[in-house]
Amino acid sequence: MMNHRWTLLALIAVSAVLALHAGAVDISVWRALFGNVESPADLLARQILLDVRLPRVLLALCAGFGLAMAGAAMQGLLRNPLAEPGILGISGGAAVVSVLVLYFGLALWHSFLLPLSAVLGSLAALLLLLGIAGRRASTTTLILAGIACSAFFSGLIALALSVAPNPFAMQEMSFWLMGSVAYRDLDQLVFMAPFLLAGVVLVWRSAPFLRALTLGEDTALTLGFAVGRERLLLLLGTALLVGSCVAMTGVIGFVGLIVPHLMRRWVAADPGKLLLSSGLAGAVFLLWADMLVQWLPTPSELRVGVVLTLFGGPFFLWILLRGKHGWSEPR
Repeated sequence: MMNHRWTLLALIAVSAVLALHAGAVDISVWRALFGNVESPADLLARQILLDVRLPRVLLALCAGFGLAMAGAAMQGLLRNPLAEPGILGISGGAAVVSVLVLYFGLALWHSFLLPLSAVLGSLAALLLLLGIAGRRASTTTLILAGIACSAFFSGLIALALSVAPNPFAMQEMSFWLMGSVAYRDLDQLVFMAPFLLAGVVLVWRSAPFLRALTLGEDTALTLGFAVGRERLLLLLGTALLVGSCVAMTGVIGFVGLIVPHLMRRWVAADPGKLLLSSGLAGAVFLLWADMLVQWLPTPSELRVGVVLTLFGGPFFLWILLRGKHGWSEPR
């Protein structure tokens, strides 16, 4: 049904306005935008709004949309409800290459190198995973392959952290790996946008292929789809989505697992319709998660990636236990 998408769009608008009011400093958004430019209080409020809160809100919306759509695409392609970029090591691959770029200072040459390296890392992780598990891997094989890839990538990241040239570099990489949409600016969103948009286009065009794939690869072939080509384009789109998000936010896991599961009943389990619905719901989900970490009474603000990991682990376990009755492995 289309009604839930309009509802999600309305939720995005309302949530964005609410998020602009969230923060350690209480400001009036109206006065920040339309107040007296000569007033120091209004000028400070405008600076906080445009330089701190607006980029944070926009990045949360974009990253939530991209990660959730990538998760829905992976689940549709692999016909596996446990597929998710973080669990399968795809986010880890993007993080490894990004950490290396930060470690060697390559991002100082040009800011464009960070999102590009993250995209290449996520694509390499996808190819490694599929090479290990195979195209027709069972759920168990896929999860084990993803765990192996994630462990390997975590080891590489730990190695980079342990040999960091100075404590400040190690702290910067550690904070980045925790996953956050804070302390970003509009320039970083500009670098992220081309990769994110390209990923959305590639994944969105694959909606008919994902519907045909639910009937099996042979049926998809008879319906006129070049399965190998379509799979490659979908994987490339997923890599673009994950890489662009990880490059700007660090590792934020479980968005691509939780959101498609919550939205699947609203689209009658149609993998094509699930893509856009998951993206819109993911934008709302991550934005509210980020507002939660700002509202929690903690000595210092928590990273949204850490909070979602605490929630995502039990959710993943619940899916595993529920899966005995709710779905079966593709043959």
